[in-house]
Amino acid sequence: MNARQKRLFEEARKRNPELRIPTTTQPEWSEADLALIKQGVGDKSSRPAQSASEAGEAAGEAPSGEQAGSVVTYFEAKGFGFLRPDDGGRDIFFHVSRLVEGLATDLRPGKRVLYELGMDRTGKMAASSIRIAPSE
Repeated sequence: MNARQKRLFEEARKRNPELRIPTTTQPEWSEADLALIKQGVGDKSSRPAQSASEAGEAAGEAPSGEQAGSVVTYFEAKGFGFLRPDDGGRDIFFHVSRLVEGLATDLRPGKRVLYELGMDRTGKMAASSIRIAPSE
């Protein structure tokens, strides 16, 4: 405790003689622990391993972790929208800056796209490396 904290504690103790200094101490963190906390990385040892076939690579259409889906909404003035994965699940946010192949004018509801999962600038799940799917 620093001098100011001690003074405040003594003043509070005058009003409440039963007051005691807390005995709990903060855990000692190593530099490696602090680096992981800053990155927002947790312990992944309890997570099950995901095989290549579960990751969608066995589908043939989506190599290297790409997933397929379709545009649900696209707000051209704002430059963002949402994709619906073919395999179901929650809609995925995307920003037009992540479009690597195709034109922004092609991003209309129902349009098929290929994408990879990544993170947006706030750390939430978002689509990255978006490509307009070839017409069949």
